[in-house]
Amino acid sequence: MEIPRLPTQLHVIGGQRLEPATGQTFSTCFPGTGEEVAQVARGSREDVDRAVKAALDAFRAWRDLAPLDRSRMLRRLADFLVRHRDELALLDTLDCGRPITGTRRDVERSAEKIEFYAGFADKIRGSVVAVSRSLFNYTRKEPYGVVGAIVPWNYPLSQAVVKLAPILACGNTLVLKPAEQSPLSALRLGDLCLEAGIPSGVVNVVAGFGPEAGAALVEHPAVRKISFTGSTAVGREIMARGGIKSYTLELGGKTPNVVFLDADLEQALEASLYTVFNNSGQTCTAATRLLVQKAVADRFVDALIQRARELRMGDPRDPSTRIGPLVSREQRQRVEMYVAEGLREGATLALGGSRPLDPALERGFYFTPTIFLDVRPQMRIAQEEIFGPVLSVLSFADEDEAIALANGVTYGLAATIWTNDVRRAHRLAAEVEAGLVWVNTVHALHPASPYGGYKESGIGLEMGLEAADEYMKTKSVWLNLGRYVSPWAR
Repeated sequence: MEIPRLPTQLHVIGGQRLEPATGQTFSTCFPGTGEEVAQVARGSREDVDRAVKAALDAFRAWRDLAPLDRSRMLRRLADFLVRHRDELALLDTLDCGRPITGTRRDVERSAEKIEFYAGFADKIRGSVVAVSRSLFNYTRKEPYGVVGAIVPWNYPLSQAVVKLAPILACGNTLVLKPAEQSPLSALRLGDLCLEAGIPSGVVNVVAGFGPEAGAALVEHPAVRKISFTGSTAVGREIMARGGIKSYTLELGGKTPNVVFLDADLEQALEASLYTVFNNSGQTCTAATRLLVQKAVADRFVDALIQRARELRMGDPRDPSTRIGPLVSREQRQRVEMYVAEGLREGATLALGGSRPLDPALERGFYFTPTIFLDVRPQMRIAQEEIFGPVLSVLSFADEDEAIALANGVTYGLAATIWTNDVRRAHRLAAEVEAGLVWVNTVHALHPASPYGGYKESGIGLEMGLEAADEYMKTKSVWLNLGRYVSPWAR
């Protein structure tokens, strides 16, 4: 299939498509072949400044708009996403290489997230605190103002929307910085916001690189809240650069997939295959550590390897493709480094570990599904987030060892447990150090359910009503109903 070539993509600032202040652009490429899809405006500190000013100018009117009107606009935006599903899905597939069946689902789920927060916009409320009969104390929920959101490249539209929806529903305005590897759907989302009737300046999208546009957004004194999804290292840098602001940080993970002897092994097998190789392993909650009880480890892993061999790798625009390319040449080099490190540390390569031999795929950034055996807990491939289709297999004897292995990393985003013992399921759900625990399933998510991590997997929550709290400040108001008497006079 031919790669479409798009016109130069410009920033969305103050309701207009604007040229970059420096005149510089950068290339975004299709990971399946390495071909250029479009030139994109390269954001600078001046572009970010323009976007923040537009967001500030729009803030008071958006904040003071009747919440029901904000709700209606968000619902229109959700409808626009559904209407443009195929276009948005193709943009993400061209930009990051995620197979088209997945990006179509991503658009539908993004619309659901917007609908959820549209329903919340007119239900924001404070509370009355029982203090005394003469003092009336109540709380108000108020937006921060301008929120800066920085999103990653693995699920471009979905990650933009999971921030945009509660930010706008709560009355904030937004400056969105998409990843430089995958900016196209975020820029189109900025257009669709305007088409849905959301006022100019409420949503601004500045494309560009982290050290330039991202750093300028984080450091801007008028941006009082930063929401970031990405690596732990960058999360630390953001907090150091941004100073005293509010932060919501989702910083990745190293999810354990714990399979007990009494589990439904067929279901666990299918889910284990999906969780680590979906989106070529480029998922924060990908269960890249398979922990299998020793009594079933050999036959379970043998079956997993056989099924992994059968996964179809190919053009991500083909609906039959299961394994698409990695997002970039640099990401593939990172994965290759970890494979070499696993071999150096003594792990056994049971499957993959290389680029595919198919000549039709040689121009793209493909990497074969990879499974390591004889992995020790302290190895880098078992400790660090690789963000590629690489699975480390470890075994355990009993429940205590399973818990120790599951918790033996610095991350704590998600965990999966496979067992038919309901008491064990609840015990492990309490003991595992993770913000999300899935029992006998993987990647179950819903806009109403909170998402966030423990330890180095981040700060704060996304989705659910909890995410709305992330984008509102609480003000305490005191009203004296009687005569003021100074404490000195008592």
